[in-house]
Amino acid sequence: MLSSSGFFSVHIMSGIKATKCKALLRVLIPWVLLTNVMVVLYCLRNPNQVKLSDSQEDTCPLGVAKLQNKSLIKQTHSEECSPKVNVMFMKTHKTASSTILNILFRFGEKHKLRFAFPDGRNDFFYPSPFLCSQVKDYKPGECFNIVCNHMRFDHQEVSKLLPPDSVYVTILRDPVDLFESSFHYYHKAVPLTWRIRGENKLAEFLNNPWAFYSPEAFNSFYLKNLLFFDFGLDNNLKADDPRVMTEIKNLSRRFHLVLVAEYFEESLILLKDLLCWTMEDILYFKLNARKSSSMSHLDAEMRAKALQWNGADWKLYQYFNGTFWARVEAYGRERMKQEVEELRRRNAEMKDICIEGGGAVEAQKIQNRRFLPWQPVGESSILGYNIKKDVDPRFRTVCEKMLTPEIQYLSELGVSLWLTRLWGWLKDAIY
Repeated sequence: MLSSSGFFSVHIMSGIKATKCKALLRVLIPWVLLTNVMVVLYCLRNPNQVKLSDSQEDTCPLGVAKLQNKSLIKQTHSEECSPKVNVMFMKTHKTASSTILNILFRFGEKHKLRFAFPDGRNDFFYPSPFLCSQVKDYKPGECFNIVCNHMRFDHQEVSKLLPPDSVYVTILRDPVDLFESSFHYYHKAVPLTWRIRGENKLAEFLNNPWAFYSPEAFNSFYLKNLLFFDFGLDNNLKADDPRVMTEIKNLSRRFHLVLVAEYFEESLILLKDLLCWTMEDILYFKLNARKSSSMSHLDAEMRAKALQWNGADWKLYQYFNGTFWARVEAYGRERMKQEVEELRRRNAEMKDICIEGGGAVEAQKIQNRRFLPWQPVGESSILGYNIKKDVDPRFRTVCEKMLTPEIQYLSELGVSLWLTRLWGWLKDAIY
């Protein structure tokens, strides 16, 4: 028979266990609901995933998507080239691609170019492979000037939308930094990672990744070789698999220019040169950046583990980092230095004109929701801007455009985002 003290001890322990179970349930139930909602939304907006035939009538012919606005031709100071308006930008994840997107949106809107946009959401049914049928109101043989929203790349399908003279561009980032950013932004959307305990979840994952990763698991692609996956490739290939280099070389034949996020300004100068655009066309404010307190600073050991885990992406990055610097050398180091300095000067001028306080602020301090960027699940770690209250009326429109995040800009360009907004409402309601 238990003594009274023993009875009370058992009773207290049972109460503690019950409390812990209730607390665990309060955490798990929203996650289970969230996962089911994500799966439903994923399927709900499934368009007719029909791969159209590859007949000549399905392809945009050369010359159809030519620029109608003749004023653009006059704006260039060079007699050696004309501004290029047919552009495919392969928007990769967590690579500063949102800032490039804003540049393309502004250029296309200014010159009345035709965008190929998704329907109901801000991506082309990612992570499904891209199909022309995912483009809003697409009809075989129709031509567009710019394709730039998130997709899982399929060159054969994309090429049906654009004239043969189109320029293909993308951007890469150091795979370790990309992995850290992707893990922070997406791991709560990957159910297998919910079992990770401790404060440093990233280190816990890297110490034993296969305990929290399965190639077939929901959203697992966010956590391994994400660049390879974005390009429509097998993100589970080992780095020493010969298919990795074969795929990289195939990509090098598809893309005219691969930008590097770590050298963003130099990348924009090369882009300007390739497209024969002006300095004004590539002015920017850094969009979708994270506050520093949310970043995990990996030591040498963890960086090595992250690099090994993302070995295919590392080979991809090394290859195109090499081609990038070959382009810089061909452009001229001194010339590049001068152009970068001019870009920085012009950007600084625009900051002084447009931005209240001169820099980015946390989400809670953004006064106008028009400038509030999309936030990851359960957090408000993405920075944004406040426009100056007394901004010069001559610059108000361009300031607003430069400060507008992707979702809001897409809405202003007439894209229906009902599914994206529904998901955002559910995400915020649960958390």
